[in-house]
Amino acid sequence: MSWTNSLLSLARDERIILVSLGLATFGIVNTIFTALTMIRDDNEIPPPQPKTQYITQDTEDSLQIETLEKLLDHPNYSIREIAIKILCDRAVNDAEVIDVLLYEITRPNYNDRMRGLRTLALLTGQTLGLDNLEKLHNPKAYSALVRCLELCLADCKPPRLTDSHWDEYYLRDMAERFCFMFIIELVNKYGANMLVKSQFVEKWLAKQDWGDDPEQRRRSFKNYMQFRANRIVEIVDKIRISRRGLRALEKVGLIDKENSRRRIRELPDLIMEIEEESPSGPLAEQQVPRTREHSAEEQRLRRQHREAMVLNDGTRPLGRDDIIERDHGSPA
Repeated sequence: MSWTNSLLSLARDERIILVSLGLATFGIVNTIFTALTMIRDDNEIPPPQPKTQYITQDTEDSLQIETLEKLLDHPNYSIREIAIKILCDRAVNDAEVIDVLLYEITRPNYNDRMRGLRTLALLTGQTLGLDNLEKLHNPKAYSALVRCLELCLADCKPPRLTDSHWDEYYLRDMAERFCFMFIIELVNKYGANMLVKSQFVEKWLAKQDWGDDPEQRRRSFKNYMQFRANRIVEIVDKIRISRRGLRALEKVGLIDKENSRRRIRELPDLIMEIEEESPSGPLAEQQVPRTREHSAEEQRLRRQHREAMVLNDGTRPLGRDDIIERDHGSPA
């Protein structure tokens, strides 16, 4: 029974007793902690999630002016911003408000014009996602912007533009730069046809200080277009790709007649503007082009003659040399 005696002596060892008590205590404490954690998780009440609320169009329309005025003074920035957007959205869709602002920018008083221009900039900047330029794409708006530029000529003397290495654009009056901001957005989207009709070239561009004699004016204008990179150059570039614009520049003496005629001949058909506006109304409905019948061979030849490639890397104006037409003798 030697092994029994050994086991009894081992059980009577104090070290073994202490280790056993320690392990038992650790197991009990760990079990209690795990049980309490499970009870806590089972009885936890999650906080309610805030319900997302959206402002519908009906809610916006129901807000009175007095309510919006109070929201504009609210300490919360987000609420103030929403109130401003609602007011701008109402104003930009009100034709009477736009007419008043266009009248404001044609006033002789400089402060009145600046107030009107800043308001227009606020309306077009706050109502993002909407086609606000369409509100300004009409003869009245173009004439108002050109008239504002014309009045700016009387506010300060135009800078001399004979130095081809000095860009004066950022030293121009803020009212002029506001007008250029609107004009460049309009011509980039709709073209410069209506801008030329509003006599932008005659009333403002030709009145800049290009020089003392006709030859110097043409040379300064050419150097300005070649060496400068500002919004005025971008606007004039849009004007120069239209027949009406080239004729206006030729008329005021900024380009010579030979250069104008050559550029008009170089304008390809795909970017040449339509000189006459398309008619509208009942008369236009009566003038629908008549569809002509052609044989299969005639249709093939007409389709073949229309096939061409335009190759231009953007470093020069588009010309006839950039258009490669398909050889008419090649098979279809």
